[in-house]
Amino acid sequence: MPSPYRALFAAPGSKGFSSAGFIGRMPLSMMGIGVVTMISQLTGRYGLAGALSATIALAAAAVGPQISRLVDQYGQRRVLRPATLVALTASAGLLLAARFDWPDWVLFVCAAGIGSVPSLGAMIRARWAAVYRGTPQLHTAYSFESVVDEMCFIFGPIISIGLSTAWFPEAGPLLAACFLAVGVFWLTAQRATEPEPHPRALQGAGGTALRSPGLQVLVATFVATGAIFGAVDVVTVAFADERGHKAAASIVLALYAAGSCTAGVVFGLMRFKGTPERRWLLGVFMMAVSMIPLLLVGNLPFLAVALFVSGLSIAPTMITTMSLIEEHVPRAQLTEGMTWVSTGLAVGVALGSSAAGWVIDEAGARAGYGVPAVSGAVAVAVGFLGYRRLSRPAPGRGGTVGHDSERQERHVA
Repeated sequence: MPSPYRALFAAPGSKGFSSAGFIGRMPLSMMGIGVVTMISQLTGRYGLAGALSATIALAAAAVGPQISRLVDQYGQRRVLRPATLVALTASAGLLLAARFDWPDWVLFVCAAGIGSVPSLGAMIRARWAAVYRGTPQLHTAYSFESVVDEMCFIFGPIISIGLSTAWFPEAGPLLAACFLAVGVFWLTAQRATEPEPHPRALQGAGGTALRSPGLQVLVATFVATGAIFGAVDVVTVAFADERGHKAAASIVLALYAAGSCTAGVVFGLMRFKGTPERRWLLGVFMMAVSMIPLLLVGNLPFLAVALFVSGLSIAPTMITTMSLIEEHVPRAQLTEGMTWVSTGLAVGVALGSSAAGWVIDEAGARAGYGVPAVSGAVAVAVGFLGYRRLSRPAPGRGGTVGHDSERQERHVA
């Protein structure tokens, strides 16, 4: 690991909460695909499997920001443990209902309960912010966490699908639930690095973090960005299946995540001058442009290369997004603000995967890559239209280190 990353862990407790966060985030990439694999093996009903996976994602999108708002008010330990117990109970119910062929409505109720799983990525980033706020190390910390996210998405689906197919159908979701329990309870046992809560009476302002105009732009843009991710996953599986190599889809999608992981490592080593919203808009633009070559793919090797290149713009854009949230959300609502971006992505994934499935059924897999291309164009349009909002940080938020003087000069001008 390069020295700037090693230096991150000089802070007391940082190794512990980062390790707990990695374990606790594995279910993010394991649970949905694990449920699809489990249900399809036990019942052969792919429609039911997809609907349950979508229910989990949409429930998490609806409940996640509310859990994070409570975390900002009352602290991670007091909120995450009961929320996780609800998610674990719902997971156990789903596994039992699937095994013993209980009515479908029970499956959907349990799937919705799994949506109470907390956003561990936001919790870990909030801890890094508490340790390194106002320093260049925070950029490196956010870069490291983006790399961790990508590692989860590289290995999580492989582990989940592999266990469910090679061992027993419930193995993937069961291991995901175990990872969640270990990660959350290990994290919340580390009290020294837990960010200080901000009770509502002490915040001086009520309401949701989504009232911030800048955060609204970020969330709206990432709904379109999430549609890119959801569509690429579905279309790539269909593309590989049409060519008789469905199993190769996991490798191709792993290269997509590997491109993002590689870019995230390099991006974390760099130091930038100027304001982050320009880099963010450039990142969104590059994500959109990188979808165009997918419309021309004719074979899996070319697709693999194209997706690796496309992935190079993901992590830098996500890292810059976290820096912008720091500027546009009051400190007392930072965890909630980060979770809203994840919510936008989750909603976009659901929309993108649904739209891509419809296009594939009507016109084939290759035409399906038009969905991420259109989604990228929408993301760029929203980013451009909202750029002025992003150039105005929330009152009292001076921006990241190295940007304050330039912002002051620009606003004076």
